[in-house]
Amino acid sequence: MTVTRTEDTLWQRVPGRSAWQRTAVRSAAVVVPIVLVGLFLFRQWPLIDSSAGRLSTADRDWLAAAAFAAFMTWVCSATALQGAVVEKLPPLLLLASQFAASAANHVLPAGVGGNAVSLRFLIRRGLTPTRSVTSLAVRSGAAVLARFVLLTTVLLMFPTALHFHRLAPGGLVMPGRPLLIAGVAAALVVFALLLPRCARLLRSRLRGFLMSVACDLRALHRDRVRVAGLWGGSVAFPMMHASVMIAVIRAVHAPVPVSGVLVAYLFASTAAGWLPTPAGLGSLDAALGLALVTAGASAVAATSAVLGYRLFTAWLPLIPGVLVLAALVKRREL
Repeated sequence: MTVTRTEDTLWQRVPGRSAWQRTAVRSAAVVVPIVLVGLFLFRQWPLIDSSAGRLSTADRDWLAAAAFAAFMTWVCSATALQGAVVEKLPPLLLLASQFAASAANHVLPAGVGGNAVSLRFLIRRGLTPTRSVTSLAVRSGAAVLARFVLLTTVLLMFPTALHFHRLAPGGLVMPGRPLLIAGVAAALVVFALLLPRCARLLRSRLRGFLMSVACDLRALHRDRVRVAGLWGGSVAFPMMHASVMIAVIRAVHAPVPVSGVLVAYLFASTAAGWLPTPAGLGSLDAALGLALVTAGASAVAATSAVLGYRLFTAWLPLIPGVLVLAALVKRREL
């Protein structure tokens, strides 16, 4: 009888312990992002202070336009995600989740944080994990294709927008170019040799996922509203980011044409997307600064514009985004 009572006591304690563990995990999910954001702000404070100083004499109307364009990036992201999902999602919660996802992207590299928030949001809305991952894959694929089409289009429309000779006066050739070409060729050969073997290993695992993607795509493209949301949001998202850049360039009175800023942003953001840094920090900044110089901006103007762009798309929304993330976690929406 004593053994039976002991076992009963243990079984009674297990649910309470599980609840305590869930509470601890949920509390950590709220606290850890805030701590990481605090560390990030501490490390980036000199740049933030410098950016504020440079923009203190900027045109207020153009800065307001930049702030509005930055807000529209989250609307476009939410629109694209709704377009990738057959089910109707609550609009305000969807927008709040994308605002929180943008803050998470500044902590984890290569969009991992944002995708994790969006995945959790979709699962909480009743979608299965497989269908949630499928929806995010559909949105990501549309975003990549839309960015590629936009970049190709603007390069065809404005072929002389960027002048790369400004980066190397006198037409100097980079001494490491032959070595770079040889390295890329060797990487392509290794990739070609490994691709069939990897494809055989992944075929069985990817078959079900690809069938799910194909099924969702067929269902989505029967609904014109979903198609418009997916592709319209995917195209408008980089255009809104480019609009932030254009507004900041105008605010700091840099003599760069709109076409040059548009090509510079799409070119730089596409190149920086290959580097797994949080929200492109560092990689996008460097690529965007160099691209603006090739478009006609001075080094000082390009630096000021990049700092202003970061101010509206990263630093100012960061703390509100983390607070929204914590609120969504607390309300069990994530």
